Order: sequence, then C-alpha cells, then structure tokens
Amino acid sequence: MSVRHFLTLLDLSPDELVAVLDRAVELKQLQRDNKVHESLKNKVLGMIFEKSSTRTRVSFEAGMSQLGGSAIFLSPRDTQLGRGEPIEDSARVLSRMLDVVMIRTFEHSIIQKFADYSKVPVINALTDDFHPCQLLADMQTYREHRGSIQGRTVTWIGDGNNMCNSYINAARQFDFELNIAAPKGYAPNEELVKQNKQRVNLIADPTLAVKGSDLVVTDVWASMGQEDESNQRMSDFDGFQITPELMDNAQSDSLFMHCLPAHRGEEVSASMMEDPRAVVWDEAENRLHAQKALLEALLLN
Repeated sequence: MSVRHFLTLLDLSPDELVAVLDRAVELKQLQRDNKVHESLKNKVLGMIFEKSSTRTRVSFEAGMSQLGGSAIFLSPRDTQLGRGEPIEDSARVLSRMLDVVMIRTFEHSIIQKFADYSKVPVINALTDDFHPCQLLADMQTYREHRGSIQGRTVTWIGDGNNMCNSYINAARQFDFELNIAAPKGYAPNEELVKQNKQRVNLIADPTLAVKGSDLVVTDVWASMGQEDESNQRMSDFDGFQITPELMDNAQSDSLFMHCLPAHRGEEVSASMMEDPRAVVWDEAENRLHAQKALLEALLLN
C-alpha cells in the first residue's frame, strides 16, 4: 500500500476526515477516563520545526507519548534540511529511521518535496500556504458544540493567509459555505477561490460577511515572518476586529474560533476572547486529540 501523507485537507477523502474526527472524540474520552491506550507503542515521530510553535509542538509530542510512542524535536539548528543537504536527501535518510514525520516550515514546496521522497507519512504542521491540522481541531470543536457543520455558513475575517486557504479546502471537504472578508490586497489564493467559487463568497464588509453565520473565525493580522509589516497591517485591517458587537450579527448560537496565539486589541477584542460564544480553549485542546487520531489513521490505516 502506498504511503499516505497529510499535506492539505484534500489528501483525505471527506469520509476519511469524518472518521478522523469521530476517532478524535473517542480518544478524547479515553483520556478523560484515564484509560491507557498505546496504539502507537514503539513508534517514533520526527518533528521538524523551521518555525517556532507552542501548541503544535506540545500537542504532537504529548500525543505520541499518550499513544505509547515517542517524538524527537528537531529545530533549524539540529537539521540540515535545506541548509546544504538537499531536501530529498534528508527525506530519504530520516524516513528510514522514523515512522512518521511532522514538518512546520515556510514554503509549501519544501514539505511537498520531502513527502515525494519519504518512505513514511509526512504531516503538514503549517506552511505559508496551509495549516490542515488546525482545521481538524476546528472541525472537531464545532461538531462537539453544534453537530455537523455540513450546510452551515462559516465566515473568515482577516488576512487571506494559510488558515484562510485551509478553510477554503474545509468548505469543500466538509460541505459548508464560506464567506471571506479581507481588506484590499489581502485576499486568499486566487486560484483556490476560483476552484471553489460555488461555495466561497468574497464580501468586503465584515458586518455583512458575518450576517447569518454559524461560525466566525480569525487569525493574527501579521503572521510569523511578517513582523516588519505589523504597523502597515494594523492600518490596513482597521475595522476588521472581531468583537461581541460584530458577532451579534451572526446567528444567535454562533461560535467564535481563533487558532491562537491571539493579539487582544488587534484582530480580536479582549471581551470577545472571554465571550461565551468563544470556544478557543476547546479548539486549542482539540489539536491534541485530532492529531492523535490523524497519527493513528496514517500509521495504522
């Protein structure tokens, strides 16, 4: 059987994604019940980080430990990835020593090339273009609070970044409608929008975009590597902050999510982070459970 990778949400079928979410809920309950479940005993995950992280590292490392396996953390100082040694050579070597590899990097082409030469599953833990693991956690969180997201309306407000691109893929795989409100010059991938034009709507006004929405999502205005643009982005994104008042235009039972870290007073108000409609802490925790389910799916089929 050929090796399965998880570089975007499109690498699993809609049914497979739902199965991962169902399994994530089961694994979460097993942990709640303090039941030992070592399905990945003696398996080793290699974690390659070229971008810093809190939630990604902790969730993958803790997840492998809870499943009976282990994880090796590799920072840019610890590897030759793209630094003298060709990516394909690193992939050939590491995939002979590890059972699965997780990569958090910049250009999506890096992880794609690594996967092309890897003998073991490769997981995208964030690139400049996509962040599919976060979407698994988001979709699990919505299911736990409101049931299936199929047929619902989701609104993304802010930068058309890797998270926004992954929400476009999620709209396709989980069958929901997606409104995107981004300032001029910050729209998501044009080709991706075109491919999903039947379910993606670009709406300039955030108030109009959230009207009737079941879920509202945002992210920081300046992502890693864009810090020098912070002042300009603060100006360009004026009016795009998520507040309780803006959320009042959504459905009465709408939810708010943020992949974190959140910059209170910028993309989200401090009051919105404490609003009962915000499920960001459940969302953050579910990175652990969703990724455990993903690891099982890729390693145990």
